[in-house]
Order: sequence, then C-alpha cells, then structure tokens
Amino acid sequence: MDQTFLTGQLLVATPETGGEVFRRSVVLVLHHDEEGAHGVVLNRPIEAAVDAVLPGWEEHVTKPATLFQGGPVGLDSALGLVTVPGSVDEPMGVRLLFGGIGLVDLDVPPLVVVPEIAGLRIFAGYSGWSAGQLEREVREGGWYVVDAEARDAFSAQPEVLWREVLQRQRGNLALVASFPDDPSMN
Repeated sequence: MDQTFLTGQLLVATPETGGEVFRRSVVLVLHHDEEGAHGVVLNRPIEAAVDAVLPGWEEHVTKPATLFQGGPVGLDSALGLVTVPGSVDEPMGVRLLFGGIGLVDLDVPPLVVVPEIAGLRIFAGYSGWSAGQLEREVREGGWYVVDAEARDAFSAQPEVLWREVLQRQRGNLALVASFPDDPSMN
C-alpha cells in the first residue's frame, strides 16, 4: 500500500471543522508516519506571557510575544518551534525536523540557541492523532492539506492566517477564505 505522510504540510480546517481548538485552525504537521501524527496549531495565541511559563525566553520569541495553544494534548507541556536559516548543521539545543524547521530544547539557556535561529514560537500543548486517525479525518473532509511556507509558523498576524493560507491556494479552494464564520449564513 502506498502511504502518503504529511510531515511538513499544513492542515487547514474546513468550514465544517468544529471545536474550540480546531475551528478555522491551521496546523503544521511536525511528524507523521504509520503510527500517527502530531503537530501544532499555528493560529491560536493565548493571553499568557511566555515568561510566566519559561522565564528568559519571552524577549526572544517572534511577535506576537505570547504563548500559543498548540492543540488539546499535553497542555501542561511546552514546545519551542524554531526556524534555522540557511543550510547549516543542527545547532546546539535544536532538533531539525524538516527544511529549516525544528524544535528547541527549552532547558538549554536561550542565549545558546538564539544566535542560531531566525524565528521562535512557544506552544502550550500539541495536536495528536493515533494511527490512521488523521488519514480518516482528511478523507472525511475535515482538513484541507496544503503546502506550508516558511513564514506560516511565525506569522505576525496569526488571527488572519487561516484566510491568508486559503487565499494563496489555486482554484476553488481560494474561495473558501471568504466563507462566513457560520456557513449556514452563506
């Protein structure tokens, strides 16, 4: 069986996708294989200062300098998503996942990591899917799967990311960006 894995892709919630966390969300898939998938919601900033959870990191995060809710799983944990410019070796304290995107070890002092990165965002929790669950959700129309751009994970205006990602798509998918919050009002 030919399996397509979605690591590095964006999952864009369809207008029918509900729930407090996933409604109009944009998820960056950090890892996907036959055992499941996990990623982070890129457009859910929360009213919580980074320094309240991780002292010393707030001054280094990409604006807006707040925590983001990465998903409904593990809300008591934090993930640091970074972008590493150029094609360099893996910097100390960073585990590259794909392209220049990686996870930072938040136990490493910020001053060790910051000179090597171009973007940093801190997420409380993550999104996770068990084996076959994400594939089923995509098949059932819960997600559009689109290519990610480097800037998506570090958008200065995460509140409009859902619309921006859809608007840059070709064909009818770009029209979805103008759907009202309540599709029954269309």
